[in-house]
Amino acid sequence: MLGINLKGKAALVTGGTRGIGRATALLLARAGADVGFTWYSRRDEADSLMRELTDLGVRSFALQGDVADESFAEQMVERMQGEFGGLDIFIANAGVWPPNDVPIAEMTTEQYRRTIAVNLDAVFYQTRAVARVIKNDGRIVLVSSTAGQRGEAGHADYAATKGAVISLVKGVAVELASRNVTVNSVAPGWVDTEMVAGALDATGREKVAGGIPLGRVASAEDIAGPIVFLCSNFARHITGEIVNVNGGSVLCG
Repeated sequence: MLGINLKGKAALVTGGTRGIGRATALLLARAGADVGFTWYSRRDEADSLMRELTDLGVRSFALQGDVADESFAEQMVERMQGEFGGLDIFIANAGVWPPNDVPIAEMTTEQYRRTIAVNLDAVFYQTRAVARVIKNDGRIVLVSSTAGQRGEAGHADYAATKGAVISLVKGVAVELASRNVTVNSVAPGWVDTEMVAGALDATGREKVAGGIPLGRVASAEDIAGPIVFLCSNFARHITGEIVNVNGGSVLCG
């Protein structure tokens, strides 16, 4: 049967214990890849994911740390080399989305700095470290957002970081093309994850879904599928692209 086969590949996913990161780690493993993932504070969920990856018959490891710490990026790639002998696939997924709407005139510097640190600085540190060691024909996917393309009122800090990630993708894609390393982004819209659960409940899930042409909020698995596709040979001639996975919501203004 024709399908995605990543057997023999070594993948690293940041923010792997829940939501998109967890779904992506599991789907990579189902395709045959060995998977390392990072986690910050949820040990039980990290242990649970490790058990699931082991049950899928792949090698795996969990690395705890703060992605906003510059040194953590080097720890990640060193662990990949130690555990798997190298790195073929990197997924930058870890991020924050402050749930409360805050106009920029009222936004604290503390909130802005933390969002920048986790969503942009960390992705820069990680991509820099990965670019030094990723194997030829490797795959890099940086998770951005529709907010990075059209903005998001009340969340200017978040939208700014995701817009910057999109620009980072385009530049690094050209830099690494001579090694056949592709660099792309998946840009989700609303996704039914814990990170936005409160906002969906407050806004009304039906109201949000009503603004999506396909009529529903995406699941984490809906985002993981395109990410894993970009990691496969089916996507070997795609680089520097932003794949919107939002049910058509960007078409509606």
